[in-house]
Amino acid sequence: MTAPPLKSLPPRAGIGLKPQHYADVLAAAERGTAPAWAEVHPQNYFGAGGPPHRWLTAIDQCLPLSFHSVGLSIGSAAGVDLDELEALAALCDRYQPAMISDHLSWSNGPNDKFPDLLPIPYTHAALDHFVAEVEKVQNRLGRTILIENPSRYLAYAQSDWDEVDFLHALCRRSGCGLLLDINNVEVSAFNLGLDPIAWLDAFDPGLVGEIHVAGHAVKDDDMGGMIAIDDHGSPVRSSCWDLLTRLLARGGPKPVLVEWDTDVPDYATLMAEAMTADALLLSEVTFA
Repeated sequence: MTAPPLKSLPPRAGIGLKPQHYADVLAAAERGTAPAWAEVHPQNYFGAGGPPHRWLTAIDQCLPLSFHSVGLSIGSAAGVDLDELEALAALCDRYQPAMISDHLSWSNGPNDKFPDLLPIPYTHAALDHFVAEVEKVQNRLGRTILIENPSRYLAYAQSDWDEVDFLHALCRRSGCGLLLDINNVEVSAFNLGLDPIAWLDAFDPGLVGEIHVAGHAVKDDDMGGMIAIDDHGSPVRSSCWDLLTRLLARGGPKPVLVEWDTDVPDYATLMAEAMTADALLLSEVTFA
């Protein structure tokens, strides 16, 4: 690894930056009430210029940015998408984000790009492959990245590792960190019949560089059961706040992002969620 990023994310609450909130964030920054940091999907800024870059440049001067990539397809059998990686590297050179992350998933086939983050099997071969591809990304970007635990709807019939041990091994072998999405833990636990508290308690919080919280939907699966859908389209569930509190009590404060990507609310509603996260992060009781 080369030198670390020049900026850093504070252990405070951030928001996912949406175009409809650009002006609100800048106005809040002038008042001194902006969120501590913001996260963007870098693929939305791969164009050379135009209004998105004018807004992002202005916001970048006010608060740290985290780049949460959705397109590297690190787990694809053919390896990381090199065109995406080059575009991401150029954007990182332009903005020097405080953090970069992607997912424990794949989304590219031989001739197609899929609009989903598809799961990988937790096998020895898959771990070897994913470690090598993460190292390729980190070497190109000149810094460590974070990998996000997935939302799962089904489990592979055979695995060599449970999810927590797989993520531990990935971090240990590649040097990457974890973006711990607590909402994803809840979604996977609901769908696969797991205990989210046991999952969370088994994980090493020292590997966590960023935390996500969000809401999800629970719907009829048309087969007589129910399924949790990771839609990021509602307020953070109380159970997710409880799990966050539990993790912070064990691991200390971390940057926490409120994700809200569908049915995006007004800025005041989003900031109210961020203030709830900040209250937990700043609580003297939590870290006593």
